[in-house]
Amino acid sequence: MPGAVIAAIVVAAAVALAAAVWMIARNGATRTAASLPPSRPAPPVADFHVHDGTATVSFEVPLPAGEVDEVLGRLLVVQAVEVLRDKRHHLPLDAVTRIVARGRRDAEWVEAGSLSLETPGVLPRLEPPVLIPGLHSGRDLDLLVHANALPEHAPGLAAATDGDTLAPLAAELRLPAAISAGLRSQGIDPTAADAGDLVIGILRLTGATVTETAPGTYRAVVGGRPTLIRVVPHRPGEHPELGDAEIRRFAADAASSRTDGALLITEKYSPFQVYERERRDPRTRYVTRERVQHFIDSLALG
Repeated sequence: MPGAVIAAIVVAAAVALAAAVWMIARNGATRTAASLPPSRPAPPVADFHVHDGTATVSFEVPLPAGEVDEVLGRLLVVQAVEVLRDKRHHLPLDAVTRIVARGRRDAEWVEAGSLSLETPGVLPRLEPPVLIPGLHSGRDLDLLVHANALPEHAPGLAAATDGDTLAPLAAELRLPAAISAGLRSQGIDPTAADAGDLVIGILRLTGATVTETAPGTYRAVVGGRPTLIRVVPHRPGEHPELGDAEIRRFAADAASSRTDGALLITEKYSPFQVYERERRDPRTRYVTRERVQHFIDSLALG
């Protein structure tokens, strides 16, 4: 009997110790994850090859004209190293001494950056450049807080448009170089993209998880807070103002969605009824043409 009692005590102590170790490891992992920078979407890989000790990774990334921005080059080099890290499990890479990251300019592949390895085949751990200063985790970002600062006036369609023609919005926007680099690293050309692609691309740079749930409709999760996002494109020949039907549909979907808030993003201008709807339902915001620059600036500042 005493032996059975001792054995039971030993087993109970072992279980308690294992539970304590698990809790410590869990809490440590949580703290580590919270301190990590937000993950960024990886650029699409178009080609990979090794020749004479040089590993070349080609990404489907639109490069700007002229010299490649240092931030964009660094982003692609960091990702090229990770591509090699993944491939070394099934490819012999011990002789690699140099890594080259390339992007596409028109139909040509162009070197965006390179890295020489101190020891052949040994891949360093590289820190990506900071794209949004002050933003260390998606939990630092509240989309409705950023949207609440949007202006509440329209600039006047007669002065801003030529009939029903709207100029491409991308040509009117000012983007920080780091944000432009981050967009290009996702395969988005910031000089040609529409408002929806620009805003969603920047959200992903912040660490937000953005999933398309239906054509033009997305669910963005930032720090555990879900937000409905609706993108309304502007097509040639359409009226330059956001239409009543589009507003009503968005308002109805926002009201029935199980989210903390809802954003409509469009290159069209705001009709004045938008501001009244926002006052009635503070969970909805309309990021229309005259507001896109303000919203992007707010996100880019982190």
